[in-house]
Amino acid sequence: MKAIRTRMVARSIHEPHRVSSPLELLFDLTFVVAISSLVVQLAHAVAAGHVAEAIGPFLMVFFAIWWAWNQFTWLASAYDTDDVLYRVFTMVQMGGVLVIAAGVPGAFAVGVENGQDFTAITVGYLIMRAGLIATLVRATREDPDSRPTSLRYVIGISVVQLGWLLRLLLIPNEYIVPAFITLVAAELAVPVWADLSGHGLAWHPHHIAERYGLFTIILLGESVLAVTVAVQESLVDGLTSPLVIVAVAGLVLLFTLWWLYFSEPAADGLVAHRDRAYLWGYGHVFIYASLAAMGAGLEVAVQAVTLHVDASPTLVGYALAVPVALFVVLLWVLHAPIVERVVIPPVGTVAAAVVVLLLPLASPAIGVIGVTLGITVVTVALLVIALLSAHVRGLVPAVD
Repeated sequence: MKAIRTRMVARSIHEPHRVSSPLELLFDLTFVVAISSLVVQLAHAVAAGHVAEAIGPFLMVFFAIWWAWNQFTWLASAYDTDDVLYRVFTMVQMGGVLVIAAGVPGAFAVGVENGQDFTAITVGYLIMRAGLIATLVRATREDPDSRPTSLRYVIGISVVQLGWLLRLLLIPNEYIVPAFITLVAAELAVPVWADLSGHGLAWHPHHIAERYGLFTIILLGESVLAVTVAVQESLVDGLTSPLVIVAVAGLVLLFTLWWLYFSEPAADGLVAHRDRAYLWGYGHVFIYASLAAMGAGLEVAVQAVTLHVDASPTLVGYALAVPVALFVVLLWVLHAPIVERVVIPPVGTVAAAVVVLLLPLASPAIGVIGVTLGITVVTVALLVIALLSAHVRGLVPAVD
């Protein structure tokens, strides 16, 4: 059993063998529910051919989910005491995530012009922030050395949260996008402002890299779940070769993207370039969003080859191609500033992204099956190029 009470002080950034705690892993599970609900709503919109109407709600809700996870993760890397009070405050935040998950369908209910219902999303976000603020207030009381930083976090998060509530109560839905962009900018500015206190947040590079990797696996798992659900629905009419082909291609695609992501030594890069962590950390929102969107794209691809969908084959192809292309490009963009040599060659990355984005144009001739297989083959080829290039450059040995 953990101690009932442990003084809350900033942990050492050089702490050896720092890994995710069981509490952090449990915390992550609540996000599985929220992301799963979001992927389902996006898949339904794509299948119905309403991608344009769904992009806004998807990005807004995904930011709320990701930022809530992101803030907890970085602050836990610095202040995790894992005693009774810390666990209770974390449980409060988990409750907020579940409320956010419950509010996802309402955010997708209608178009922006008719007014979406973000009430549950905002309330869930408020519950999460309340638990986080309570944890930070405790840090200001118990850790004098990091008090300036934690106090700025308390003030910044509180002010921005008030802004979210005022947006819900006072801002008409026709101004929802500019209000959202303004508040997102404010959210992203809080950590930067807090670090200007002279005592930056004491996050642990290896711990952060592991936490981001775990969230990547969660999002890849959502794609597995989405494909599984689609296959279950399609099996009503029996097992068919198109279903098997697309399902297998989807599995290979997911495995390849997992391999590519974990090929980059992010932890060592964060140790060497701690001052560039904001670019790497903030940029991951697009990597994560692309993985979530890819899950929806795979689900619709399975439905398109087995059931009737209103979306055209080209639209279904781009629902998968755009997230995959974005993912591979961002892998290079985010890791190039922090590692000495990126494992995945930039030329191969760009070439793969271009080919992936061109493939859906051939969907009238090769169909959704051909597009899905083509995207998978391109990503596998990129992985092979990355492995061979890394071996030639001495980044990985042929035999260990």
